[in-house]
Amino acid sequence: MIEKSIQFYSEGYKLKGVLYFPDDYESEKKYPAIIANSGYQGVNEFYPRMFAQALTQKGYVCFGFDYRGFADSEGDPARVILEEQVADIRNALTFLRTQSEVDHERIGLIGWGMGGSNVVRVAEKEDVPAVAALNGFYNGERWLKTIHSYEDWLRVLEVVYEDRIRRVTTGESKPADPFLHYPLDAPTRDYVEKELASKKGFGGKTRIQFTDSILELDTERAAKNLGDTSLFVAHGKNNVLHPVEESLSLYNSATCSKVYYEINGMHNDFMYSDHPEFQALVEELYLFFEEVLSYELSK
Repeated sequence: MIEKSIQFYSEGYKLKGVLYFPDDYESEKKYPAIIANSGYQGVNEFYPRMFAQALTQKGYVCFGFDYRGFADSEGDPARVILEEQVADIRNALTFLRTQSEVDHERIGLIGWGMGGSNVVRVAEKEDVPAVAALNGFYNGERWLKTIHSYEDWLRVLEVVYEDRIRRVTTGESKPADPFLHYPLDAPTRDYVEKELASKKGFGGKTRIQFTDSILELDTERAAKNLGDTSLFVAHGKNNVLHPVEESLSLYNSATCSKVYYEINGMHNDFMYSDHPEFQALVEELYLFFEEVLSYELSK
């Protein structure tokens, strides 16, 4: 895999990313491309790069970047607002369309975890032929209720309301532990501590406004407006962090051409490049993108 570091701007913030090319890349050719997007507290160096490593071997140009505030991208690292990440992906898409080696009509999106909701919402607003949402959650209020007891849920609402008052009276959202309202199940926590915690930009403080951002999330509404975009939804059947019902509900809400794939795993226990379940997922993604993007080429 050939790597080229780049930078682009999103709403005035300079974001850092990497273009990934197949080893047999030829500069005069135009390639189909995929933007792989990370989830919460994720950085390009890990999951986006992992998908790029696999998909460049199948002839795709891939693009991964760090959302504003993460790793070396500009922005407040404590400010995590989902709508702003959607804007970052839209701007990444615009940037990718300026690259001469990319077939602008054959660009797909992958979103992992929280990034799954992001890419579906991008596809609602942009002309994107294919989008894949992996192991995500798609209605923020519903998801938060599933991972908290009723008593804790009421406390979440209280804390969010108190922070709204703080924001309008002081101009600042209160700093918080990144997993205050996003509690990790034991297997996910072990994986995170082993594989992700050491990555640059991971694990810093966020703000309570992040929870407010989740409460406003309704990706299923976007899924009803995807038009000609084809949707691939995949989910770990034993996922405890993001219950499988989230992806099933998204899939059932979508009115476009769609595919559902069940992953034999939890949230990220299989997320290793040499894991058979990850390799199987990549193969399903490849088949999905090949069918959709080849159709775009033939039109």
